[in-house]
Amino acid sequence: MSSSQAPLDIDLAKQLADAVDRRRNFAIISHPDAGKTTLTEKLLLYGGAIQQAGAVKARGEQRKVTSDWMELEKQRGISITSTVLQFDYGTTTINLLDTPGHQDFSEDTYRTLAAADNAVMLEDAAKGLEPQTRKLFEVCRMRQIPIFTFINKMDRPCRDPLSLLDEIESELGLIPWAVNWPIGSGEQFRGVIDRRTREVILFSRAGRGQQATERKLSLDDPALRELVEEDLLDLAVEELELLEAAGADLDLEAVHSGDLTPVFFGSAMTNFGVRPFLDAFLELAQRPIGRSSSDGMIDPLREDFSGFVFKLQANMDPRHRDRVAFVRVCSGRFARDMTVKHARSGKAIRLSRPQKLFGQDREVVEDAYPGDVIGLNNPGMFAIGDTLYVGSKVEFEGIPCFSPEIFSWLRNPNPSAFKNFRKGVNELREEGAVQILYDTDESKRDPILAAVGQLQLEVVQHRLENEYGVETRLEPLGYQVARWVTGGWPELDRLGRIFNCKTVRDAWNRPVLLFKNEWNLNQLNQDHPEFELSNVAPVVSGVEPISL
Repeated sequence: MSSSQAPLDIDLAKQLADAVDRRRNFAIISHPDAGKTTLTEKLLLYGGAIQQAGAVKARGEQRKVTSDWMELEKQRGISITSTVLQFDYGTTTINLLDTPGHQDFSEDTYRTLAAADNAVMLEDAAKGLEPQTRKLFEVCRMRQIPIFTFINKMDRPCRDPLSLLDEIESELGLIPWAVNWPIGSGEQFRGVIDRRTREVILFSRAGRGQQATERKLSLDDPALRELVEEDLLDLAVEELELLEAAGADLDLEAVHSGDLTPVFFGSAMTNFGVRPFLDAFLELAQRPIGRSSSDGMIDPLREDFSGFVFKLQANMDPRHRDRVAFVRVCSGRFARDMTVKHARSGKAIRLSRPQKLFGQDREVVEDAYPGDVIGLNNPGMFAIGDTLYVGSKVEFEGIPCFSPEIFSWLRNPNPSAFKNFRKGVNELREEGAVQILYDTDESKRDPILAAVGQLQLEVVQHRLENEYGVETRLEPLGYQVARWVTGGWPELDRLGRIFNCKTVRDAWNRPVLLFKNEWNLNQLNQDHPEFELSNVAPVVSGVEPISL
């Protein structure tokens, strides 16, 4: 390397290190109705990304939420797709990976968590831990993602804050560390005490969708007793002393390893506690981290660009019938017009129109850094889990498919619409909206939709009709359990005929056994203990999927 090049390389390395240092990337996980979309909107409001926050169930002229863009979401007041929202807050660039709130779309959330460096676990203060939260927590634990807990809806009747902490510790095995502590609850929720600074933040209600006004005082300030009822303040201080006596420390290493969760209290709807949470989160959250690959751990500061596709979405802009691949940048600097290698096919691709995403809105992006998510136009080349790279070959670990529980034939009653039917089914399969299975009998050409929840099937039908102009019929199959055959077709042939199950093919031509219930599955396991089955689809590499 010549001496004239060295300063440039040092400058580029510093630019990359500064960009990584500035970035925070996270996903919000919660049970439906815990207030996830509302919290997302309020974080955008404080980040200056929007001027007024909207609530999910839009009334009158109240604005729709930024993160819900699909027509069905607006009709039902639920989140069923994942979006990416990038915005700046102070000197930090935040990538907020918004996830579906409905449990029928938990697989989309699993995929999004593959791209996240941190997770915010949102709890309803009246309900505590709920089934979907527990399920998603297990995915975070599997990936060792740091978890920050925001206990929401403190402005409504709620459970005792100490019991909520105890539940997190006893049921999740997570050590909770309250960063702030509530003064009062329900109608008497007055604010929070910052445990680290002993500073009290009092809130007063703002107009709908506006930032709450905050007033900060020291816990020792005599004026505090005039502003807050004495009994509320005394109880909060007493509880804080109990926490201090418990003796746990806020250990950043334990936070980043996923063993300790910083806990915050507030109300997203009234904006109480949202800014204190955001400030502390950005201070404590981990920066973009290394990713495991075929070439070992890939450091974000590695000079060459690499990233992986964690989500595909068709028709985000119905006027252009587009398909977008969401790519998490893992290392190096991404630049517009760069040529990258597609690990699965070995092909070189020029990325000429990369997009920065903000819900449904997009703008062409010139560069991106580790922790960022970019949208790429997908002409049918990308699949979920694909790696893109520059320089020496790397391939990131794939993203598994989980076992579906509902199965239906998808019938196309209008043969003249078959071309659009096929296009719609293939594009929605690419997205991972549902899994597609096929009968082993070649004469039965209709696809089988396999989903975690009924709403997934309804969304596919709705989108086929509205985005592809095809009306369809669903015919349920009487099965509830799917398992992949670990040894593939040779192992299945060796076993011979199996009773009480149906053999189908997945989109990668691998055998899948469908069982009516767990009892039938257990019977097969008892009869053939050597026969290995998996409830997670093997990760695919270097194979093209079957198209309808």
